[in-house]
Amino acid sequence: MSMGAYDEAEHERREAKHSVDVSADDDERAAYDGDVEFTTDESTEELLAQFKAMSD
Repeated sequence: MSMGAYDEAEHERREAKHSVDVSADDDERAAYDGDVEFTTDESTEELLAQFKAMSD
């Protein structure tokens, strides 16, 4: 078989390899409870101008 040729057996092997779930049973996301507070002296317009400058 030449390079780049479609190999159905290889495709099926890769599909089977990547369809297996390998996550652990105890793999759960941590739950966080709390507050977030931001303090700034800049106005909304100043923050938007800064964001636009960074985006350009």
